[in-house]
Amino acid sequence: MLIEFSVANVLSFKDRVTFSMVASRDDALQESNVFTWGKRQLVKSAVVYGANASGKSNLLSAMHFMRHMVLTSSKDTQANEEIDVEVFRLSTECEGKPSFFEIVFIQNGDTYRYGFEVDRKRVHSEWLFTVPATKEAELFVREDSRIKVNRIRFKEGRDLEKKTRENALFLSVCAQFNGEISKELLRWFKNLRFIHGLSDPYLGVTVEKLKTPEQKRRLIEMTRIADLCIDDIEGREEKLTIEKLPKDMPEEMKRDIVKQDITEVELKTTHRKYGQDNSEVGTVVFDLEENESGGTQKFLSMAGPLLDTIETGKVLIIDEMDARLHPLLTRFILSLFNSPMNNKNAQLIFASHDTNLLNDKLFRRDQIWFTEKNPYGVTGLYSLIELRGVRKEASFGKDYILGKYGAIPFIGDPKWLFCEESDG
Repeated sequence: MLIEFSVANVLSFKDRVTFSMVASRDDALQESNVFTWGKRQLVKSAVVYGANASGKSNLLSAMHFMRHMVLTSSKDTQANEEIDVEVFRLSTECEGKPSFFEIVFIQNGDTYRYGFEVDRKRVHSEWLFTVPATKEAELFVREDSRIKVNRIRFKEGRDLEKKTRENALFLSVCAQFNGEISKELLRWFKNLRFIHGLSDPYLGVTVEKLKTPEQKRRLIEMTRIADLCIDDIEGREEKLTIEKLPKDMPEEMKRDIVKQDITEVELKTTHRKYGQDNSEVGTVVFDLEENESGGTQKFLSMAGPLLDTIETGKVLIIDEMDARLHPLLTRFILSLFNSPMNNKNAQLIFASHDTNLLNDKLFRRDQIWFTEKNPYGVTGLYSLIELRGVRKEASFGKDYILGKYGAIPFIGDPKWLFCEESDG
């Protein structure tokens, strides 16, 4: 479970900002949208609004970068590579300074605070703390090449200091050497899933779910609820072979592609076919990519990850979740998380422009976040609960469009678009 995420000097974030899933004292939608873990109360979902280019996607991209860095930095293939981090480039104050990432989360019932500072060449600092009781305990702290390990609480880190490259994370190295705690923490990051825009990298998850009868039943039920007029779904995964590549492709290129061990994923949907008198006469099989709409493609690509997230209590982060989806479909996805049925306490975080979702029947004020850029290109991040004078039963969507919460674009008058420039 995610508690909070902080970032600074990354993309459009100059100063440190913190995104939090901690519930406020607001008593709205307590049974459906909030869960208790120990002494904490956390929200099950959060949405981020803001104008185009305000930093919504940058926030989610920063989370994705942290995940990628943790999971890959210790691999041998990364030994001579630069760290693919992008600092805030619009201020001289950030020149030569590392980017900051920190996350607080719960894994196996324990709370951890983990973070690091990196530039393109090396890791400047790294830290890991846990909260076993009431007082935070240090597991390790790294400053440049010096790594201080708590040899009682983090035994797995002993004697691995010299095995850690300057562009690799110590946590990742410890996991590579089968450290008990570090492997569990990397498992948490691996279970932190991302879906970006219109892409469908997780279609394979949907196809995998179709292999189990009960999972398949649930996926078909999801399409029925979504009114997609689909009676059956079949999936297939096959390794890409030379025979499947175009005949006119050079043989050397074919061999290089096959070496990448690429898996082809196909999904077929079955629809009813009707005769002249509208009586059912059979079925027709559609190919998802060739015959189904863009919205259906996206929904079925997301269906597997959504179902898996709910069933296992993971965290799912979606950029542009409402792209290609009808507003009612977006509400349906949201209802999977904001519900007492979400008893594994799965969490959904997404960016959206759909103001129809901004109402007190769907969200509490602490679930609604905004990104807004100042005149100097710096993204600020704040939640609706932080704004004074906003009642919990206010018309969130209407007030947002009216500019009461900020984070909206200032659109100029289109009449100037075709005006000729004055000589004066």
